[in-house]
Amino acid sequence: MELAQRATILTPSLTLSIDSKAKAMKAEGLDVCSFGAGEPDFDTPEHIKNAAQAAIESGFTKYTPSSGIPELRQAIVDKFQADNGLSYKSSQIIVSNGAKHSCYNAILATCQAGDEVIIPAPYWLSYPEMVRLAGAEPVFVPTREENGWKMTAEDFQDAMTPRTKMVIINSPGNPTGAVYTREELAALLEVAQDEEILILSDEIYEKLVYDGVEHVSMASLPGALDLTITVNGFSKAYAMTGWRLGYLAAPEPIAKAIDAIQSHATSNPCSFAQKGALAALKGDQQAVTDMREEFDIRRQYMVQRLSSMGRLTVVKPQGAFYVLVNIGQLGLSSTNFADRLLSKHHVAVVPGVAFGNDSTIRLSYATSMDVLKKGLDRLEEFCKTC
Repeated sequence: MELAQRATILTPSLTLSIDSKAKAMKAEGLDVCSFGAGEPDFDTPEHIKNAAQAAIESGFTKYTPSSGIPELRQAIVDKFQADNGLSYKSSQIIVSNGAKHSCYNAILATCQAGDEVIIPAPYWLSYPEMVRLAGAEPVFVPTREENGWKMTAEDFQDAMTPRTKMVIINSPGNPTGAVYTREELAALLEVAQDEEILILSDEIYEKLVYDGVEHVSMASLPGALDLTITVNGFSKAYAMTGWRLGYLAAPEPIAKAIDAIQSHATSNPCSFAQKGALAALKGDQQAVTDMREEFDIRRQYMVQRLSSMGRLTVVKPQGAFYVLVNIGQLGLSSTNFADRLLSKHHVAVVPGVAFGNDSTIRLSYATSMDVLKKGLDRLEEFCKTC
């Protein structure tokens, strides 16, 4: 049986496959230190779980509006106004099955065959596959370690062609932890405005920034609102990865198109999970603060250890919960490095080739300090033998 071409061009997620392999080794009784997973190791806050449980017990288990329940969409409108200075109507908000789904919906609704989508590299590995599934072509813009792994306006300008339809900006970023400044975003916006290029601004790690760094929402810049689709969600800030709830805000025609797509693809997001998300936005935010502070302790420890190992270089991440490590001095491909590290020293990392840079590996510090210390000890020992 012949498969559709769109299915044959996809590359399976390396992050999920590494995580699966590490879990399989653990199931065999091996002591594996995993730095691969892109999810908080904290539990979902109790008040969020309680809200979802109450929804189930009250029978709130039926279909909802395809774009989300009205009270959650309004809470998202309020969140955008309070946190980002953005004014939206509820009709511009679409709640989806995760921020990943929101990104895909946005690309599917706006991009098609013949279009190009500019993606700074290193990039989150699903962006190119989403673009290809929509029939468009990803155009990669390599960024530099010395520039904090961020695309400049000049890089953006050089990559543009008459076919450019969209640019994807992920700040705070996965896998780099890079956070774009207001000035850097304004420079990118100016380029996009000149050619009316859509901006997909993925801000899922918005709540996880450090060292007093400011998260700036692209759509909040003057003139950006009509060009920008802002994606966010509940997975990272509220430790709700398995709940699969994200959302986006978009210009009205785009939001309407996305709603139509979603109505046929998934009917609606999970009903009772939406009640949990409502509690997340409207309830106590102390758990978010506590988690960020713990991540910061781990971040600083990991960066200090990696920087002292020699032959590895790192840019201190300003957001998210990842460190991108340059392994170029060791003379190994990222896949070879990761395979050998896992098989010989039982440490799981994600090869940078998955993110468009084969001279790097990604480590997540969304794990306990005990695992961090033990895993980094093993990594240091491994690097001595390379």
